Amino acid sequence: MQYLPSATAGDVLGPLLGTASEAFGETTITVATDKIVEVLRKLRDDERCQFEILIDLCGVDYPQRAQRFDVVYHLLSPRLNLRLRVKITADEATQVPSAIPVFPNADWYEREAYDMFGILFSGHPDLRRLLTDYGFQGHPLRKDFPLTGYVEVRYDDEKKRVVYEPVKLTQDFRTFDFESPWEGTTYNLPGDEKASGLPPKA
Repeated sequence: MQYLPSATAGDVLGPLLGTASEAFGETTITVATDKIVEVLRKLRDDERCQFEILIDLCGVDYPQRAQRFDVVYHLLSPRLNLRLRVKITADEATQVPSAIPVFPNADWYEREAYDMFGILFSGHPDLRRLLTDYGFQGHPLRKDFPLTGYVEVRYDDEKKRVVYEPVKLTQDFRTFDFESPWEGTTYNLPGDEKASGLPPKA
């Protein structure tokens, strides 16, 4: 599988192309967020590209940036045996134009990006959560989302239903000594006296 040369991408897109780079045999182009649908349509319909399949659409979070999200489109041309990566940027309030008019399979990909990152897509026919539970708060793949989450789910025998509760850690965070496989033990093991200088046990 080969990647579309950046020169060809420039010829096809003209002024729509932002930047193009090639690394490790892969081509990545960036375009303006509001032009993404036009770009995807050109890449699909042009005879030099024929990117008929959207393999994936995903988000990447860079919380230190003003435009914290990259939205990444991976395209495939089975006829020409080519691949291409297209990137745009967005923040939490940016409405990214939906790619569904060009690639109908973008429907669930965009729902996943909305669910996991909170990326908004304008023109999407049914933008709602896809992977998380009803009433889930936050977006779990953002870098600032806590690893423990905000709520936990369990079945309550008394109420005979599933209940949501704030996360309670059952133990304090401990300090781990990764140099010692026996960290935390309160007893002596055979051979400990050699290391500690104690007389051997009778």
